[in-house]
Amino acid sequence: MAPNDSTQIADEDKGPGAGRRKAARYALPVAVAGVAAATIGLVPALAASGDPELPKISAQQLIEKIAASDTEQLSGSVKITTDLGLPLDGLSGAADAFVPKGGEGGKDSSAAPSDKLMELSSGTHTLRVAADGPDKQRVSIKENAAEYSLIHNGNELWAYDSASNQAYHEASPKGAPKDEKGAPSSEGKPSVTPQEFAQQALKAAGDTTSVSVDGTSRVAGRDAYQLLIKPKQAGSTVGSIKVAVDAETGTPLKFTLTPSSGGKAIVDVGFTKVDFAKPAASTFDFAPPKGAKVTRSEDAVKGGSDKHDAREGRKSPMIPSVPGGAAAFGDGDLKVIGKGWNAIYELKAPGGAGAPTSSKPKSGEEGMPAEAQGLIDSLGDKVSGKFGSGTVFQTRLVNALMTDDGKVYVGAVTKDALVKAADQAK
Repeated sequence: MAPNDSTQIADEDKGPGAGRRKAARYALPVAVAGVAAATIGLVPALAASGDPELPKISAQQLIEKIAASDTEQLSGSVKITTDLGLPLDGLSGAADAFVPKGGEGGKDSSAAPSDKLMELSSGTHTLRVAADGPDKQRVSIKENAAEYSLIHNGNELWAYDSASNQAYHEASPKGAPKDEKGAPSSEGKPSVTPQEFAQQALKAAGDTTSVSVDGTSRVAGRDAYQLLIKPKQAGSTVGSIKVAVDAETGTPLKFTLTPSSGGKAIVDVGFTKVDFAKPAASTFDFAPPKGAKVTRSEDAVKGGSDKHDAREGRKSPMIPSVPGGAAAFGDGDLKVIGKGWNAIYELKAPGGAGAPTSSKPKSGEEGMPAEAQGLIDSLGDKVSGKFGSGTVFQTRLVNALMTDDGKVYVGAVTKDALVKAADQAK
């Protein structure tokens, strides 16, 4: 087992910075969701006697190994487990309380990725993945007897849900953003593979971060080094991030994010099987099955669908946007308080309104249904300080404070850190 070796990553350190830029280039742009996004099991233990004996390597060398990896072709199975601490069971029914009678309750007949892949934000899922360079990827989610597949081939994106026999199609328009390899840009898309999660973690490595080598492990039958990333600041909800890096190729094989509060991981993404051979070209072929209901991207926006040939060009982004990020909480005027892992975003709540309350609505205003208000109250904690009063909505990773005067403070920090930030901003 390789001895621990640590290094502190500084913003001005040109070596790691160059490594992170290379890491961003090598990441496989698999177009799928969920998040956080954002990252199995219990807190990873130190390497045991059964772990592989590998040559000594420093944290700096391991980061450079990840950056230098040229893995663009692979296939295999990925297990992703997510536990944000949200009471998701039964929320779909409770959410109907927000919809006026006669409404559709948000139901959508399309197989759009932004809808289906949100399921990855909770529970455990098994994915089959394949990639052949930046413009060919396939991800399939197996759930019971059904399968949901997302296929990216050149300028086309197909999604198919076998349970409902529905398909979704997009084609990148002329002038769509491209990455440095000429493939459609993956900016703004959610992460799903260990490579993508590792890329995001390395981007966060700065003078507020400690990075070390934490022994070795075996992942998907392959020898791996373990890179340990930890915030040096107190107050973050992130305890540590552990990345298992393939000793031969430098490809991240597993990513585990553990909260500072302890307990099981918030997000764990790892290969259970992996093959670095070139996948068959047919892996990325797709045509809607006979009788399938096909929704085009512009139809999904309008709320309609048809069964026309969906192989025509579409004037829509290659990768549909997924709700997320700090901007999803408000109307702009974004301010950043603090830095690194303790960065807190201050913004205005949608419409300038504060957290919903059960108080009697003013004349002309529509009151919130009792079921919906009960849900809001169960999810939030009332707090007060120099800023006034408000409600903190918590998960195991990202927390948000919505003040009664319509401001929102959000970040991967504790409740106390949010209240402190609101007091200082007053």
